[in-house]
Amino acid sequence: MNAATEPKTNLLGLDRTGLTEFIVGLGEKPFRARQLLTWLYKRRVADFGAMTDLAKGFRERLAAVAEVRLPEVLSEHVSHDGTRKWLLKAAASADATAAPLQAIEMVFIPEPGRGTLCISSQVGCAMDCSFCSTGAQGFNRNLSTAEIVGQVWLANSLLGAAADGARAVTNVVLMGMGEPLANYRNVLPALSVFMDDLCFDLSRRRVTLSTSGLVPQMYRLAEDTNCALAVSLHAPNDELRNQLVPINRRHPIKELLEACWHYLDAQNGRSITFEYVLLDGVNDQPEHAIELARLLRGRDAKVNLIPFNPFPGNQYRRSGREAIARFCDLLHERAITATVRRTRGDDIDAACGQLAGEVTDRVTVRLGSKRFGMAVEA
Repeated sequence: MNAATEPKTNLLGLDRTGLTEFIVGLGEKPFRARQLLTWLYKRRVADFGAMTDLAKGFRERLAAVAEVRLPEVLSEHVSHDGTRKWLLKAAASADATAAPLQAIEMVFIPEPGRGTLCISSQVGCAMDCSFCSTGAQGFNRNLSTAEIVGQVWLANSLLGAAADGARAVTNVVLMGMGEPLANYRNVLPALSVFMDDLCFDLSRRRVTLSTSGLVPQMYRLAEDTNCALAVSLHAPNDELRNQLVPINRRHPIKELLEACWHYLDAQNGRSITFEYVLLDGVNDQPEHAIELARLLRGRDAKVNLIPFNPFPGNQYRRSGREAIARFCDLLHERAITATVRRTRGDDIDAACGQLAGEVTDRVTVRLGSKRFGMAVEA
């Protein structure tokens, strides 16, 4: 393949180290990488020609071999509460141009003093959690680092800055479509870009990765980065969690919690958030709350109780208000910090567990199969 036909490098897929290596490979000094990062992330400029403090020859060389390619917006929906959801185009594979349409979703949740962006890490999901709309869509592929970073870059561009110059996106959560730790090789450099002071410069407490419990990758994460961690627990015992979160059959609760406490120790973290979707008559009974409190007692843990958001074809119902309040009170009585997540964007299917995207080229993945191993990239 000659230079004229070789695909250009999307610079959004490179963290500081990767970009420096790329720039040096072009015969430039390493400090040019710092200049590029400033233009890309502080000034949000994607046009190399507009990067005026770079030498003209360097800009021309960049334009020949590199690009800043953002996800394409297919549609935007705005909720009555201000939540915004975008449907973004993703090809069936990283280099496909004529493949069936695949789409991912990202959601922006505005609140006083902060703006949280929920982003996707995969096209679909292979975890097959029984209460999740994304899992019901099936799995196609992992997103590239550029596609993950591009969501935050795009959202900041679409939302603009406040009148006082404050950024629109102050918090990033990897809680959209997909299991982030199943796409480890692409998620890790994206986390670096989010927290790098030359890039998005987000505090470690403002970048949260949510996992259903890929234990080996959790141990790796503890060594490789220091973002906040959220764990999709949803049940206080293995029998029930096996039904709701199938990965539990491979990594049961005891093993999962050991990985959680290791992460806290390795990162000197403040706490881990355990997400718990409340399903009417399934996992919302007093005995479940008492059992959950017993699991987490004496640990630096917070429980985020999430009212279930129904979607077509699903068997579950949302727990009633009284059941949710009772569950929360039982945790508080046992000295467990617990909050109830306020449902946002449910009128545009942007609430927790509702992101479906459009996965037209599905891959059937089952735990224990060779295909499941293919769905988890180390």
